[in-house]
Amino acid sequence: MRVALGIEYDGSRFSGWQRQSHRLSVQVALEEALSRVADHPVTVTCAGRTDAGVHATHQVIHFDTTAPRPSRAWVRGVNSNLPGDIRITWVRAVPQVFHARFAATARSYRYVILSRAVPPALHRRRVAWTYRPLQLSAMRVAAQYLLGEHDFSSYRALACQARHPVRTVHRLDITRCGDYFYVDVTANAFLHHMVRNIAGVLLSIGSGARPPQWSWEILQARDRTAGGVTAPAGGLYLVAVRYPTQFAIPERGELPVFA
Repeated sequence: MRVALGIEYDGSRFSGWQRQSHRLSVQVALEEALSRVADHPVTVTCAGRTDAGVHATHQVIHFDTTAPRPSRAWVRGVNSNLPGDIRITWVRAVPQVFHARFAATARSYRYVILSRAVPPALHRRRVAWTYRPLQLSAMRVAAQYLLGEHDFSSYRALACQARHPVRTVHRLDITRCGDYFYVDVTANAFLHHMVRNIAGVLLSIGSGARPPQWSWEILQARDRTAGGVTAPAGGLYLVAVRYPTQFAIPERGELPVFA
């Protein structure tokens, strides 16, 4: 049978989601814990692979198993075999046609920025920091240029392996609470480093180093070398994955809020 589950994790000490030789990954830790409970080797597929240092409040995965277990046994058993910075939050039996990656219709990320003179101590691996004051209005204008379907070649990593660079951004909102800025973006899918590159451009525009239309100029260039810096990984969270309602998959995890 096929099982879907939701997980949250603090990505600070992991080399990313994907299995890598001689490096600690979220995938390896999860597969080892699931294999112990299933009593057979388990391979998982995720909704979206996250980079080193990136977090998730709502990563969705699926795996196939011959082991009949009640949902409570999966949650409690697997969590007892996981490190403290990874946790299963829910479990669902799903039909074989469900696929955590290919059945997803949209994904959402939140990028968190702390703008103040002093860098954070408690949240140093969980937010991006800038000492420069940020102009919320300029960032919001810049965000509007990126809505809709575009070729995001300028906003993807040079090493991105996606077959094509066209993506549709459904939502790109920036809000502020005290010294914290929240960048919320939803798209049908994302390219490698796409959210972090968007955040890097918004940081430059918010600080006044570039005008709001710079985000559009970069987009039109269709060339990564025309873009800004890649924002740090620690401020990024995968927070939601949307599927057709027939699968009854929870859509969203908790949103990280620091103020």
